[in-house]
Amino acid sequence: MSDYDVIVVGSGNAALCAGLAAKERGATVLVIEKAPEDMAGGNSKYTAGAMRFAYDGKQDLLPLLQNPDDHRLPDTEFGAYTSEHFSKDLLGFNDGRPLSPEQQYLVAQSYPTMAWLASHDVRFEPIYSRQTFQKDGKHIFWGGLTLAARHEGVGLVESEMKALRALGGEIRFDCAAIDLIVEEGRVCGVVTENDAGQREDIRARAVVLACGGFEASKALREKYIGEDWGKAKVRGTPFNTGAGLEMAFKLGARAHGLYEGCHATPMDLHMPEYGNLDLPHDQRKNYRKICYFLGIMVNAEAERFVDEGKDFRNYTYAQFGRAIIEQPGHFAWQIFDSKINHLLYEEYHFADAHYVEAATLDALIEKLDGVEDKAKLRRTIDGYNAAVDDAVPFDPTVRDGKGTKGLTLPKSNWAQKIDKGPFRAYPVTGGITFTYGGLQVSDRGGVVHEEGHEIPGLFACGELVGGVFFNGYPGGSGLTSGAVFGRRAGYGAAAQ
Repeated sequence: MSDYDVIVVGSGNAALCAGLAAKERGATVLVIEKAPEDMAGGNSKYTAGAMRFAYDGKQDLLPLLQNPDDHRLPDTEFGAYTSEHFSKDLLGFNDGRPLSPEQQYLVAQSYPTMAWLASHDVRFEPIYSRQTFQKDGKHIFWGGLTLAARHEGVGLVESEMKALRALGGEIRFDCAAIDLIVEEGRVCGVVTENDAGQREDIRARAVVLACGGFEASKALREKYIGEDWGKAKVRGTPFNTGAGLEMAFKLGARAHGLYEGCHATPMDLHMPEYGNLDLPHDQRKNYRKICYFLGIMVNAEAERFVDEGKDFRNYTYAQFGRAIIEQPGHFAWQIFDSKINHLLYEEYHFADAHYVEAATLDALIEKLDGVEDKAKLRRTIDGYNAAVDDAVPFDPTVRDGKGTKGLTLPKSNWAQKIDKGPFRAYPVTGGITFTYGGLQVSDRGGVVHEEGHEIPGLFACGELVGGVFFNGYPGGSGLTSGAVFGRRAGYGAAAQ
């Protein structure tokens, strides 16, 4: 006798979508979460809530909006973001690999999944503050990323929890899954443990693992990604320590995807070791530092190490977060002048943002701790300034082609001289959000055994699905992937 039809392990976006899908198909559903209620929601709660999906124009977006009567909409140009464009963006991070089956499914199901969420009253709003520039009286969206949940990741999790409970789904907190119950080769429940060490067996017809990757485990980061990654700041929850992977591997699950890959982002060097949910939702994101495209980044050896203007930051921040953690000392400085101060995102003006400021470049350089060769840094900046092409106008709404000439490492777009004081520099490191290596899952979300068959009764979604991302990803794809594969796993589990 089963206590539930489906148990979902985890309470983030993917887990809640799995639970919602299973409830939609008539299953009795229990979502269990290791964290206490105030820290539940997995990594999803720490995100900006943006979701990337294919759409053909404004008419596709209006049904998804929290407020379709927003007065700005008539003066907004969303453009289109086709399936072909989404596929091309993913291919840009595949290091020559073709689209994986998981990526193809992500693209194909991205808009239907958004519409499905909206049908459960999980709705979105345009990202005017971070994804638009004003031009000729219009709000121009760029980079193919247009919508986010109201109140960001916290709002997304709260909306999905509300939708799940409205259908009769149950959620238990302080309820960690420590093992899977298996009888006659079939997963039929979970052994749980609360913070007081009390254990309970909860039985089900199917179990969905949706409890994240291994980014919060220093040992597993060093094992799979590299020694440098022991120094990474964990952008999100401290609870994603690879427990789902370990339970699945114990049953012979097949590893899948790029285990040395992860989603990273430039973060304030002096942020806490983990994300801080004690901050209000509108401040939590402010540890990120992703306006590097408006200035330059230099390492401890006084050298630039990436093309800061290679592409819109949606397409580079994951790669550049990784590049920073792999620099000497695991840090870098982002340097700006006052010309672009009004374009810096709010995270740079946040009360707890760490930076140094000076009226002159020489005075600023003297304040850059960790950079020993100050004269070399001055030469690096002077060389960059001399290479800037002043003939091309600066336009942050497009890849403006305003680059440098003659540098071994160019800046391809948005290159402006750093010459107007006062000057600021922000110390950054690499922050890890989630890991790419996971499990192989079937076309209905079932976990695949090393021998090629599904493990009966076991499903997976979210970060536990391998093969979705490789050498980075276009921003906003992570939450969409969680929703897409969560929905699929929930339907698959309910069919049991």
